Amino acid sequence: MQLGILGMPMVGKSTIFDLLTDNSGKGSVPGKSNTAMARIPDYRVDKLSEYYKPKKTTYAQLEVVDIPGLLPGGEKAAAVFLEAVRQADALLMVVKAFTDGPNDKVDPVSDIETLNYELLLADLDLIERRIKRIDDSKKKKQQEKERGMLEKLQYALENEQHLSAVELDEEEQEIIKAYQFLTNKPVLIGVNIAEDDMPGKNYPGREKLLAYLEEHGLNMVEVSAEIEKEIAELDGEAREAFMQELGLEEPGVVRIARSVYESLGLISFITCGEDEVKAWTIKNGTTAKSAAGKIHSDIERGFIRAEVIKYEDFQQLGSINAVKEKGLFKLEGKEYLVADGDLINFRFNV
Repeated sequence: MQLGILGMPMVGKSTIFDLLTDNSGKGSVPGKSNTAMARIPDYRVDKLSEYYKPKKTTYAQLEVVDIPGLLPGGEKAAAVFLEAVRQADALLMVVKAFTDGPNDKVDPVSDIETLNYELLLADLDLIERRIKRIDDSKKKKQQEKERGMLEKLQYALENEQHLSAVELDEEEQEIIKAYQFLTNKPVLIGVNIAEDDMPGKNYPGREKLLAYLEEHGLNMVEVSAEIEKEIAELDGEAREAFMQELGLEEPGVVRIARSVYESLGLISFITCGEDEVKAWTIKNGTTAKSAAGKIHSDIERGFIRAEVIKYEDFQQLGSINAVKEKGLFKLEGKEYLVADGDLINFRFNV
């Protein structure tokens, strides 16, 4: 799964990319997409690592792409921008809420609308071309359902509505999977604010932004890229003290990573022992047998049972043995739907 970070130039998106992926100092190529892996922080993995003291600890990961900043009017740059957005499964739209100088204006809503306009136009162009191909086809009778769906999507786009908000029936939902519509992707707004504005979140245009987000059903995370850089450079007590001074329970990049993970409908199950504690990424609604295949195809093929412990039971009772003594250790079959945070050991025979 891939997260695309997009925004206008000089809004701090590359800084957020570096912080999410621990890419600082490795260098990014201006004007090109840059890709790296982001770790998804997980307190459950932390606690289990403290308990098992394993040789290795592995967190869930997400591929992140720093998409070149959008320069309206530049056809070549816009093509690179749109192609990178098309490849992403979810989008983090970074907008700035800080000033670069006395004459600089702050209007995060305007930036969001500018970015959305490019995505809407690209989707509209794709729909219009597809409708024309259907109309010119000798098999257009067989494609009536698809054409009807495209007209519905076209109407939504012409009224500046994202395709993700359009209600589709079951058949239309299957048809739309063949497309890579830009406005049909989950979107999280990342608002980059000045360091001085972080404690009170009192930056220009905030009320207008909140109203816009509510109207369009969008979620946001407010961060200060400058503060996040400082947090990343600190360790232990100094880090905790600095965040406490700012009224932060956790770094903003942690909230971004978790929010994006959830927006993609992803969850984690955990395998644990003295060798390794590891979080595995799956789609919500995945069966135990399919989850086993994430580890190895042989485990899925020879699946017998899943030994499942709920993380909450482990946390409450303090040890795996205590969970078993309480009878909270479960043996589940192949159709069991894995829940977020399940501790699983798979029994299999090949």
